[in-house]
Amino acid sequence: MVLHDFMQRHALPKDYSRIAQTWFLPVIDSILECKAASGMPLVIGVNGSQGSGKSTLADLVVCILKRVHGLSALSLSIDDFYLTRIEREQLADTIHPLLATRGVPGTHDIELACRTLERLKAYSEPVAVPRFDKSRDDRFPEDNWSRITQPADVIILEGWCVGSVAQEDQALTRPVNKLEADEDADGVWRTYVNLQLRNNYPKLFSFVDIWIMLKAPSFECVFGWRFEQEQKLQTSLAEQGKADSATALMNREAVARFIQHYQRITEHTLKTLPSEVHFLFELDGRREIENFSTPVELVC
Repeated sequence: MVLHDFMQRHALPKDYSRIAQTWFLPVIDSILECKAASGMPLVIGVNGSQGSGKSTLADLVVCILKRVHGLSALSLSIDDFYLTRIEREQLADTIHPLLATRGVPGTHDIELACRTLERLKAYSEPVAVPRFDKSRDDRFPEDNWSRITQPADVIILEGWCVGSVAQEDQALTRPVNKLEADEDADGVWRTYVNLQLRNNYPKLFSFVDIWIMLKAPSFECVFGWRFEQEQKLQTSLAEQGKADSATALMNREAVARFIQHYQRITEHTLKTLPSEVHFLFELDGRREIENFSTPVELVC
């Protein structure tokens, strides 16, 4: 019944029940074992490229932990820690114009993310969790942030670059796509992004106790997956009567340009992260799981 309700809420196909029971529920059992052994709040890191299903997986884990096992669980997206639009515009003015676009390392408020996780893990009073409004390309006002009013047993941190590592400097020389070639010919933007990933993001990722990756077969799949996300957001806003306020939604051409910002790090992560995670789900072009492995032994 819990899984059925979850599938209805997310408008998932009937086959998702088999997928969840075959692949995801055993991972949740491992999380439960580690939680019981540690006695401390656990942080689960979920990596996956745009549209890979990581947010749905994170929501499923939270749902099963709460409704079946009675634990307190919540999911955070690294997207919710984006800098505000004004802050990104300031970066665009002072460092590079491409930093006005959300997404890449350097466009998140890492100190806010770390502070939020610290407060959640050492819970002593209600914790305000920021939320980002993609339809307006800006952070929600603090009055609209989520408020966590009880200690969490399990915290999920999900995102496309969660667990990503910086490249060697020499790898930055050649552009990987038209965006880099035309709009970052001197490499200032990608060098800044890489430096942020090297110096600031490891502190955030160090909170993670258990790593899960939904691995895309290649970056070529990402456009279709990401455009589908945008269409679903547009439909959802229209159903809520909020379409007129969605000033930052993207058409096909905009999505094609947008995902070029992510290509370099996504491709590097597809090479470097799989061997470093506890649970690796390898997807095909239709986002179906074609292989599962446990590259790193989970020691609770």
